[in-house]
Amino acid sequence: MLTHVAQDGPNEAAVLHRTTWSGRVDISVAQSTAGDIPIVAVAGEVDVYSAPALKDKVTELIASGASTLIVDLSGVGFLDSTGLGVLVEARTATTEAGGTLPLVCSQERILKLFTITGLDGVFTIHPTVDDAVASVQG
Repeated sequence: MLTHVAQDGPNEAAVLHRTTWSGRVDISVAQSTAGDIPIVAVAGEVDVYSAPALKDKVTELIASGASTLIVDLSGVGFLDSTGLGVLVEARTATTEAGGTLPLVCSQERILKLFTITGLDGVFTIHPTVDDAVASVQG
């Protein structure tokens, strides 16, 4: 597995791409901010093989002092139990730090997974990043 991190400049989002040997990108994890709120934008498939990339980014942000961060799942086409586990762990860590972990998702397929597992009652899920930012700031 090949991992590549690209950052165009100090104000550009760092993007992590994890590529399988077949050359297909499983996941990309990009970080940006809205004011002082970190936003982690995830795209691709979050499964047992790619979930560690998301976990690493979220863990890094929490370790650097972020108690609240937004995870944008708008670009995620597939999310398995490993990915859900990463999100639950991240929510626990942000809650223990006195913060929150709002999610952004408007894809019915992914939202249905949260509903089936009961996690829609655990996470605050917003349809857009702007809505998530407003909920944290307001």
